Amino acid sequence: MDYETSEVVMPEYVEVALRATLSFIVLFTLARILGKKQISQLTFFDYVVGIVIGDMASTLAIDTKLKITSGLTGLVVYTLFSVILAYGAIKSFKFRDLVESSPSILVKNGKIMEKNLLIHKMTYDDLLTGLRGKSAFNLDEVEMAILETNGQISVMKKPEFQSLTANDIGLTVEEDHAPSLIIIDGVLLPKRLHYLGYTEEWLLSEIKQQGATKFEDVFLAQINSDESVYVDLYKDDERSQQEKRKPNIAAKLRTMQGEIERIAYQTKDKNAKKMYFKQSKELEDMIKKINPYLKES
Repeated sequence: MDYETSEVVMPEYVEVALRATLSFIVLFTLARILGKKQISQLTFFDYVVGIVIGDMASTLAIDTKLKITSGLTGLVVYTLFSVILAYGAIKSFKFRDLVESSPSILVKNGKIMEKNLLIHKMTYDDLLTGLRGKSAFNLDEVEMAILETNGQISVMKKPEFQSLTANDIGLTVEEDHAPSLIIIDGVLLPKRLHYLGYTEEWLLSEIKQQGATKFEDVFLAQINSDESVYVDLYKDDERSQQEKRKPNIAAKLRTMQGEIERIAYQTKDKNAKKMYFKQSKELEDMIKKINPYLKES
C-alpha cells in the first residue's frame, strides 16, 4: 500500500522574513569581523567590496530561488578575501601599495602635476573643488596638494598663507586636555574623577556654587581643561546659577592678583617686577569697582 507524503509549504512572506533575519545576523557578524572604518577612511576597494557584500545580503534575504548555503558561501568568501587583503596590507608595504595604491602629488612647489591628474582621471575643476574644500581658493596659496588613497585631497599652504600659532609668536600656552564628563544623569563617575586628580568634596563644592545641593540634582557635569566645571541641573534656573557663581568669580580674581604679586616678588628683573606690581594694582582697582556687583543677592 502506497502512502503519499505531503510537504509542508512555508508561506513566502514567512520564508522571506526568516531569510532576512538570517541575512541581517550574518551581515552584522561579517561587518564586525571586517572592523570599523569611517566612510572618509574607506579606499575605493573597500567601498566596492562593501557594496557587493550588501547586495549579496539583500539578494539572500528576498530571492527565495537562491539557496541559503550559496548566498552564505558568497558572503563568507568575499569577507575572507577582504580580511586577507587587509592583513596583507598591514604586513607588507609593497602589498599595500598594490592593493590600496599610494598617495599622489597633484600640486608640488605651487605647480600642478598634469600627468598625475591624467593618471587619476581628474579635471582641473575636480582639483579646484578639492582645494576649495580645504579653504585654498587661490592656487598661488598652495605649496603642495596630495590625493590620498581614500580620495580626499590634503593641502599644505605656503608659509605666508598659513595660520599663525602660539609658537610662531612666542607665546606659551598651558597644556590642554579634552573635557571629561564626571556626572551623567545624576550619577557620579568616581573613577574618572579620581583619574583627573579631583575629589568628591571639591566637585560638590563646585556644583553647589552653581545651584545644586547634591550630585543627584545634576543632569550633566563636565570638567573642562581650565578646571572650570560645566553644570546642567534637572531644574534649570539660570538666574539662580548666575548669582551663586558671582562670589566664585571674585575669589578667582583675587587669586589671580595674588599669583601676579608672587611672580613679582620672585623675579629679579627690575622692569618686570615693576610691570607685575603695576598689573596687580590695576587688577585690585578693578576688583574694587566690580565687587559690589559680585555680592549674592
